[in-house]
Amino acid sequence: MSNFTWTDEDRRAVDTARVLAADAVQKVGNGHPGTAISLAPVAYLLYQKVMKTDPTDDKWIGRDRFVLSAGHASILQYSQLYLGGLDLELEDIESLRTFGSRTPGHPEYGHTKFVETTTGPLGAGISNAVGMAMAARRQRGIYAPGAEGETPFDYFVYSILGDGCMQEGVQAEAASLAGTQELGNLIVIYDDNRITIEGDTKIAFGEDVSKRYEAYGWDVHTIDWTHGGTKYAEDIEALYDALIAAQQVTNKPTLIHLKTIIGWPLPNMQGSEKVHGAALGAPEITALKKVLGFTDEPFAIEDSVVDYTRTQLAERGKALRAAWDEEFAAWQQANPEGVKLLDRVLAKKLPDDLTLPVFEAGSKATRAASADVLSALASQVPELWGGSADLAGSNNTTMKGEPSFLPADRTTDEWPGGPYGRTLHFGVREHGMGGIVNGINVSGLSRAYGGTFFVFADYMRPPVRLAALSHVPSIFVWTHDSIGVGEDGPTHQPIEHLAAYRAIPGLAIVRPSDANETAIAWREILKLTDQPAGLILTRQNTRVVDRTSGEFASAEGLAKGAYVLKEASAAPQVILIGTGSEVEVALDAQTALEAEGVPTRVVSMPCQEWFDAQPEAYRNEVLPPEVTARVSVEAGIAQGWAKYVGCKGRSVSIEHYGASGKGTVLFKEFGLTSDAVVAAAKESLEA
Repeated sequence: MSNFTWTDEDRRAVDTARVLAADAVQKVGNGHPGTAISLAPVAYLLYQKVMKTDPTDDKWIGRDRFVLSAGHASILQYSQLYLGGLDLELEDIESLRTFGSRTPGHPEYGHTKFVETTTGPLGAGISNAVGMAMAARRQRGIYAPGAEGETPFDYFVYSILGDGCMQEGVQAEAASLAGTQELGNLIVIYDDNRITIEGDTKIAFGEDVSKRYEAYGWDVHTIDWTHGGTKYAEDIEALYDALIAAQQVTNKPTLIHLKTIIGWPLPNMQGSEKVHGAALGAPEITALKKVLGFTDEPFAIEDSVVDYTRTQLAERGKALRAAWDEEFAAWQQANPEGVKLLDRVLAKKLPDDLTLPVFEAGSKATRAASADVLSALASQVPELWGGSADLAGSNNTTMKGEPSFLPADRTTDEWPGGPYGRTLHFGVREHGMGGIVNGINVSGLSRAYGGTFFVFADYMRPPVRLAALSHVPSIFVWTHDSIGVGEDGPTHQPIEHLAAYRAIPGLAIVRPSDANETAIAWREILKLTDQPAGLILTRQNTRVVDRTSGEFASAEGLAKGAYVLKEASAAPQVILIGTGSEVEVALDAQTALEAEGVPTRVVSMPCQEWFDAQPEAYRNEVLPPEVTARVSVEAGIAQGWAKYVGCKGRSVSIEHYGASGKGTVLFKEFGLTSDAVVAAAKESLEA
């Protein structure tokens, strides 16, 4: 029997949220009021009756997560944060979508407290939610291994999707993987109001979403507030019961297919696309307030309603937190090593005694070196985990001997593991992988990476951009980084990708030249707490220089983004700058130029972003302004290199697509050679 209660005060609070949505959008003159008005009872139910929330602590480990995948309806969430006393006040609602406000047009992680992830690009939120749900299971395995029953690290993830989300491919990728992973802690409410910007969804969207999700392996409930189109009645108790039932399903994620009318109970505009993304206009707001029994003036909110909702949530949150605190204290007493690990992770620090592999001179692909580094990190950084979009053997993203993160019935002889494993299998779902990795990393107690071929980074650019925008320290491993891919041909050979990804503000693109730079790159990337990174790695072997002889500088220089790898025989007359596999091309060119009596410096610049962040004195030390003869060499387009080589410099690059053929042949045919660098250096000297 349901213990659900829904008082007159609750009804008034819901209607208050509807009015707030209408007034806030009307004041700024733009926004998305329709969904916020019709889904006000849904959001209120979640925050006030269902989710574990502590209004005093937005980072509480035991909290449930809420993701508004339909992020355009941000006022839906902001209204509940205000009513619940979750760090927003009425003036924040009144300043919706205005510069400097805490209530931007779409929810932004790190900008507004109790917002768990940045949403807005449709479908992004559900991929993040899947990552959050996976993170809960993994962190249970890290911090409470072998535990039975509930632990302090368990939580539910709730998400609201709209028709737009349901049409995005990333939603399908994420939902499919969620079903495969049997994520019983993920509960999604699909607001099926059959309206998008262009009107009735039947013009572009006709599938049976419930059947699709059932095919994905989800537990599906359908609640029809339209009653087949005969009347509209909000059966809140039915929704509550479905949510509680979903909490009991431990081996499947849950979809609650909720059929609504957008903008209900607007007297004249409900059900119209006009209420989706525009202010309602004063006459309609007046009519709405008359129906709901509100004073016809903006933001005329009753203090008694706010007192009620805040008191109710505070008391509920206090009781939930007290029970959790007791459970957490017992965990601390029983797990002293777990406490040490948790404290370090919460402090966002690496182990003080972190040890990285050191590679001898020779030849090794940086993707292979990365695999060795990951295996070395496995025991030292237990919070680190990840995998690839069906390319583990090519990306080399599997830590040696580490079990897979899979339901027990999905393990194989090749991939043994279990529900708390460490090796992730994203399937051929690059876009979904990016969003899931972001969702894991905003969860805070583990650190995830995801890998694919660099050319396929095109499939996942949106979540990379969102990670940068949100200051989420996600790690993207992109291998097969140039025409060195070889015989797979131009479809698999990235040309413009380095420039394109360097164009994203706040993203570090790190392209190490050899195995030892790769090791330092991993360490420095793991140090990042508010910036994502793309680690760009080679398929082919690269020269591992002997850093013990004194001829070459330490790979520690990578931490500054660029450094003098090999100095000139005298005051340098020319500087050669390379990244990745082309650094050895620069080294060979240096040898040739020095033989002709031209003192030449070689600079390895694995990360332009980190170099640009260094003090001017250091940058001038590496690239002295008086040395204007400079050449960059990189197997990508030259865009972006002008600021380093200057007006007299030259860039050895590739400005066209590749071809199918052996990588070494392609480098020669397309002019990525030491001879080409020498010629460019001479041109620069004469400029």
